[in-house]
Amino acid sequence: MQVEDIHEPDIPVTILTGFLGAGKTTLLNRILSENHNYKIAIIENEFGEENIDTDLIVRSNDEQIVTMSNGCVCCTIRGDLSRVLTDLRHKRDRGEIDFDYVVLETSGVANPGPVAQTFFMDDAVAPFFRLDGVVTVVDALNGGETLDREANARDQVGFADRILLSKCDLVSPEAADEIEARLRRMNARAPIRRVDMGACPVDEVLNITGFNMNDILDVDPSFFVDDHHHHHHNDDIRSFVYETGRAFDPAKLDRYIMSLTNVYGPDLLRYKGVLFMKGTDRRVVFQGVHMLAVSDLMAPWGDVKPSSRIVFIGRNLPEEAIRRGLSTCLADD
Repeated sequence: MQVEDIHEPDIPVTILTGFLGAGKTTLLNRILSENHNYKIAIIENEFGEENIDTDLIVRSNDEQIVTMSNGCVCCTIRGDLSRVLTDLRHKRDRGEIDFDYVVLETSGVANPGPVAQTFFMDDAVAPFFRLDGVVTVVDALNGGETLDREANARDQVGFADRILLSKCDLVSPEAADEIEARLRRMNARAPIRRVDMGACPVDEVLNITGFNMNDILDVDPSFFVDDHHHHHHNDDIRSFVYETGRAFDPAKLDRYIMSLTNVYGPDLLRYKGVLFMKGTDRRVVFQGVHMLAVSDLMAPWGDVKPSSRIVFIGRNLPEEAIRRGLSTCLADD
């Protein structure tokens, strides 16, 4: 968990995910038809259940890339994601296409984890493309049943930086409240928005800074309230938050996080912490996906009383064992 000076690539990317029928394509058509200030390249997985609205296409001079009526471009993945992104970048550098943002729609049945890791691990991608966030669309009408049945749908919720809840008009307010509470238990750090996909504001999807290194760690206060009014599903994806007012010993915590990710990395979907560390008067922020963890020094604590808060989102994680392990990393008073 070494503190690094991280170069900021110039092309932000949003991963748009959600299970079949949740409303991703409706949202993409909204983005492609709206007059906004972005020149967006949309990478659409060809296994999607619907296609981009062909009425929005103004020309097609390439098997993979088409230009949309508002200046956006759209391409279909027929191969490795790294190659597709590199091809787009080279076409932009040559002046053949123009874009300043990428939206990547995953297949409805896909786990977004490997896609997200591409932006950190692939040397052809990481220096040029910055992962802005993972946006997951959940269907309020059928989402509960889908979450019960499909492990990848639960992974999509766990990886999310923002969750868009669709089709709320087709269910009762009580049913919408219930699935929202379930989603919050699964992912305590992702804001949940109830939206009409066909009228969703673009700023709910783009530039949400889900992967930025900052000292903002918002966890909905209602997450800490045990809600007895809703049925508690036995989801394998759950969140928990560790908090302490004592300082961490940097060496002990570094060793523990390394061992934790080595053992539970495949099941650690997302984690982020704002840390009070012995030996510095500045906040330390760390976050990770699976085994990949990065950290950085942020602003001084100033007049704020130092404390640590870490949120973990993962599959069948041993919560109490992790809490005990973190407590062994606290510095001696």
